[in-house]
Formats: sequence, structure tokens, C-alpha cells
Amino acid sequence: MEERDWPTAEIIGTERLVLEPLRVDHAEELAPLLDDPALHDYIGGSPASLDELRERYRRQSTGRSPDGREGWLNWVVRHRDTGDAIGTVQATLRLDGDRPVAELAWVVVAPHQGRGYAGEAAAGMVGWLAEQGVGALVAHVHPDHRASARVAERLGLRATDEMADGEVRWAAL
Repeated sequence: MEERDWPTAEIIGTERLVLEPLRVDHAEELAPLLDDPALHDYIGGSPASLDELRERYRRQSTGRSPDGREGWLNWVVRHRDTGDAIGTVQATLRLDGDRPVAELAWVVVAPHQGRGYAGEAAAGMVGWLAEQGVGALVAHVHPDHRASARVAERLGLRATDEMADGEVRWAAL
């Protein structure tokens, strides 16, 4: 694979949400929200420190991997009415032959879970990706995470028999 020009994240609006392209300065706002160890029950790891989050966002906000073989699209999810940050969504783009494939991920913080925000945010991102010519989608979901499985289904993904790092691969190819 060779380096390519990847799309650049843009503001995306949905009925209740605004997806704002990730910036380094979002770390200060998001660090306390993402500090909940329960968020990591299904995604693994532990909460990042503010400095670790700044460094992660610095890398992610470049929009591409260092070698250019992946496009990195990351958004902060905000509630349209309040402006409060309630989570993040991301798409990592890779080429499968000539076809771009997006690996999707979503996180909604605990006080805002159970209201359909993850599905709405992810659907907004997927709609935007389709406008950029990206229609092949994959996601990896912990087998016990029913809420994320429902989000994947809403996006048109179907569970496969493949597992990676203890997670089920979902795909719409």
C-alpha cells in the first residue's frame, strides 16, 4: 500500500448532536469524562491521564498514520442543545485493494448512555463517510456489549465468525 490523500474530518450535524473534528485542546474537556473505569470494561485498558490524552489527540488530529497508509478521522460528539461533550466517534480508513474500508468505533460517556446517542452519532459519521466514497465498514465489538452490538446492527453491520483481541468482527462490505 502506498500513501494516499484521505478525507479530512468536517463538522457533522444530526438531529440531536454535532460531531466536531477532534483537536488537541479537547483533551482538557474530555479527560474527566473519559476517566470512568467502567467505560473500559468492554474496550480494555484504563483511563488515560490528561497528558496521555493530549498526546493521543495530537497524533489522531493529524488525520493520517505516520506512513500515510491509514486515514484517521475522529470527532467529539456534542449534544446540540447544550453543547456538552458526550463522547467520541472515529473511523480508521484503510485500502482493501482500491476500495477504502472504515473501521468504526464509538464511545458515549455513562451519564448519556441508553438514549440512542451512540447510534445517532455513528450513523451521522457513516453517512458522511458514504459522501466521501467510503461504503465498506467494519467494527469490533466485545461479545457481551449488547448496546454496541445494537449500534453496529443499526449501521447495517452483521456479526461475523471472526474474533480479534476477544472482540467480534462486524462488517458491511
